Formats: sequence, structure tokens, C-alpha cells
Amino acid sequence: MGSLNINGRAVTVQAEPDMPLLWVLRCELGMTGTKFGCGVGICGACTVHLDGDASLACKTLMSDLHGQKITTIEGLQGAEAQALKAAWLDLDVVQCGYCQSAQLMAACALLRHKPAPTDADIDAALSHIVCRCGTYPRVRAAIHQAAAKRRPV
Repeated sequence: MGSLNINGRAVTVQAEPDMPLLWVLRCELGMTGTKFGCGVGICGACTVHLDGDASLACKTLMSDLHGQKITTIEGLQGAEAQALKAAWLDLDVVQCGYCQSAQLMAACALLRHKPAPTDADIDAALSHIVCRCGTYPRVRAAIHQAAAKRRPV
């Protein structure tokens, strides 16, 4: 049994120390916005934030968690998140949508750390997320659009 801070709430879960956070979120808590893709850290579909940094929930074991604030797509908030969600809709980024929660999580973490990212910054921050539909150019454009709206004039 353990206590987690998920999306700003204290949550108690029944989980073994070697259980990945991904399974706690999806199976124990019914939070299915964090997707299962490969389960071994290759596809990035399970990207969440740990203390604001993009992390893979499938590679994060319960024993690795020591009071970090966990944010999932269900709890993604703030100015960066709003700007990204608006840009995603404006540029029609989503195709099948399976990787989009991970893309948004990684993009939001990027904008919080680098408010004016370059193409190289975006590629590096999102390189661990596989999009089988190939929406990478639209994702990049949406991140640039969101960043531009967040910059002071």
C-alpha cells in the first residue's frame, strides 16, 4: 500500500513495489488517459509528469516514487497546457489520437522548461514518443504556435 500525489490529490493505492506506475494509474485508479503502448519504454505512449518533468510511467516503479507530484493528462493544467490544447485543435494535430496524451505531456514539460523552443529542442523532447500516423510536423507546428502565444509581446 502506498500514498501518491496524483493531479494534486492524495491517493492511496494497493500496489507492490515492483509494479509500474502505468498499471497503478490504469488498473488500480481507472485513469486510462495514460496509454499502454509497448510497456518497455520504447514508444513513449505512457508519458506523465513527475515533479513537472516528462517521465515514462511504464518504467517508473512504485519503489521509485518518493513523494513526487504525478500529473497525468487528466490533470494537465496551466497556461502552457491551455495554449497547447488550443494549438492542437487549431492545427488539427490529431489523427488516430493514441499518442496524443503523451505528446501533450512532453510538449507541456518542454514549454515549461524552454518557453521558446527550437525545432531541435522539440525533436529532442518528443523523440521518445512514437506516432504511427506521422503527425510530427503538425505536433512541431502546434508547439511553436503555443509557444508564440505564451511569449510576452
